[in-house]
Amino acid sequence: MKISRRTASHIIVGAMLFGSLLALSGPVFAQKTAAQYVIYIGTYTTKQESKGIYAYRFDSGAGKFNEIGLAAESTDPSFLAVHPSGKYLYAVNEVGDFNGQKSGALSAFSIDHKTRKLTLLNQVSTHGAGPCYVSLDSMGRWVLVANYDGGSVATFEVQSDGRLSLVKGFVQHSGSSVDKERQEAPHAHWIGVSPDNRFALAVDLGLDDVLVYKLDPARGSLTPNMPPFAQVKPGSGPRHFAFHPNGKFGYVLSEMATTVTAFSYDAKKGALTAIQTVPTLPKDYSGPTEAAEIVVHRSGKFLYASNRAGVDTITIFSIDPSKGTLKETGRVSTKGRTPRSFAIDPTGAYLLAANQESGNVVVFKIDPSTGALTPTGEEVKVPAPVSVVFLEDK
Repeated sequence: MKISRRTASHIIVGAMLFGSLLALSGPVFAQKTAAQYVIYIGTYTTKQESKGIYAYRFDSGAGKFNEIGLAAESTDPSFLAVHPSGKYLYAVNEVGDFNGQKSGALSAFSIDHKTRKLTLLNQVSTHGAGPCYVSLDSMGRWVLVANYDGGSVATFEVQSDGRLSLVKGFVQHSGSSVDKERQEAPHAHWIGVSPDNRFALAVDLGLDDVLVYKLDPARGSLTPNMPPFAQVKPGSGPRHFAFHPNGKFGYVLSEMATTVTAFSYDAKKGALTAIQTVPTLPKDYSGPTEAAEIVVHRSGKFLYASNRAGVDTITIFSIDPSKGTLKETGRVSTKGRTPRSFAIDPTGAYLLAANQESGNVVVFKIDPSTGALTPTGEEVKVPAPVSVVFLEDK
């Protein structure tokens, strides 16, 4: 399929048909009252003490944990997504071999309403090795996966009982960028849908691109948009993406360059236009760089980005409400090693940082006026935690 000279050089649209991420909060911020939640923590199990996915109850009023325990045994269930119905959870199994194929796996679980434990429904191939991210579209019909080692993205249909179909939509990226060690090939690192559910955006570290696809809500297919991608500076290594709640801006965290690039977003065209790039580390820093996660606060006032590689901090930015531009306002230690991911509770009151190498998830109180983070002293020990997702405990 030819879209443009550059697109044709590094995107191959798979012959398989049929795509998308959880819808983001609306443009108006309303204070959400404290509630009880269940949190599920994805982990790495290979050469680790972890057995799979762990669960805790979390009181968003007090910021306290109550352990549920091991929710399900699973191999390297790194990133998780909860279905909008609250009945199912999906996990990528970040492996390179599945049933004798050079592929990772995607697991579907039912959630027990009383115990909150997980029961495996089925498991399917992701059609690419090393799946590293999973999300759902806003209707809960499609599960989207990014395959890092395979350099591809895929979609799967959610059946009426929560089970997953075989792959429905598939796009194989191709090409490379300037860093011959880390960008020798495509490495899809994140995929999610636009706020209106019309487009799927895929961040590829190996190509230095954010690729935009039209999402077919009936078939789950992914078709390159026009324009088909937005670029960051060559060698940046983009990793994750986050929309602003108002849907007018989007932000890309680049792992290798440790920068955040702000984009304006044309929702009608599905087009991103870069407006600013800022560092997540001090200008005089000269050590190893490895940014990991990016989250925009539900108020739209603050953005957070984590730094690994021995730095182990979260950088805080304020967001200009009219321009979408960023200004750094602070930086805090995550009280652990290698904050691969973090999440903000649905009320916007607390941030939970998952420190992979130190095996702890640490709670920070968020100042609603400044966005500043203060450790509360609350933390739980979890072996090799990777990601945290919330489910309201009704």
